[in-house]
Amino acid sequence: MDHKDAARLLAEAEANCSPIPPLTQLFPDLTEQDSYQIQHIRAAWRKESGEVQTGWKIGLTSAGAQRQMQVDKPDFGYLFDTMQVPDGGSCSMKTMTAPKAEGELAFYINKTLRGPGVTVEDVLAATEYVQPAIEIADTRIADWKIKLEDTIADNGSAKGYVLGGRKVPVQQVDLLLTGMTLRCNGKLLSSGTTAEVLTNPARAIAVMVDGLARQGLALEAGSIVLTGSVTAPVLVSAGDTITASFYGMGDVSVTFTE
Repeated sequence: MDHKDAARLLAEAEANCSPIPPLTQLFPDLTEQDSYQIQHIRAAWRKESGEVQTGWKIGLTSAGAQRQMQVDKPDFGYLFDTMQVPDGGSCSMKTMTAPKAEGELAFYINKTLRGPGVTVEDVLAATEYVQPAIEIADTRIADWKIKLEDTIADNGSAKGYVLGGRKVPVQQVDLLLTGMTLRCNGKLLSSGTTAEVLTNPARAIAVMVDGLARQGLALEAGSIVLTGSVTAPVLVSAGDTITASFYGMGDVSVTFTE
């Protein structure tokens, strides 16, 4: 298959907010490695256009999400400066196809990590602080009918992210038992603890760093990492304000407009 052709299809789908059939249907022989190559090509195009990479997002970090996708490991995708939405800011539905919101814990990495063999302790030593975040997920694949290879190629189905609340030194946070609530227009939708994220969000980063190493990449100092949804993602509509609250760290919110 031609990786650039697949990357171009996804890029055009995103630019036009016009979803396409799954790549796994269009390219039946698509492999996980093919998908990462497609992801990297799209990322290179974004950098060439002037966008600046700010970090990474991790997906498929909960047991439920892995069962749904029939996988046993997370995936990852790029974050860019153009994807960040201010805390309390807004996103237009006109720029998306079927957005979802996820409450996540974000890590700020101040020391480069290179795999393989990175441990949870290595991640903690390289983390300056953590803070509440919302990932805005969207798909360039029609009706969210995705397999693992589809979402990897589609940059982990990432669209945007919001950082808010307090920046807390990681040593002051119980990464196993910190609670989070997710609300829509003030109504509680779900709650959970950070243990849902691969039992420990720092472990999700360690796994990702090993995955990056297989791609010839490292987690560079100065990166923000979104570690994965604490509870199930929620579909959003115009007029919705989503708020994620983390115990001891405060709130982060975003509003979706027409």
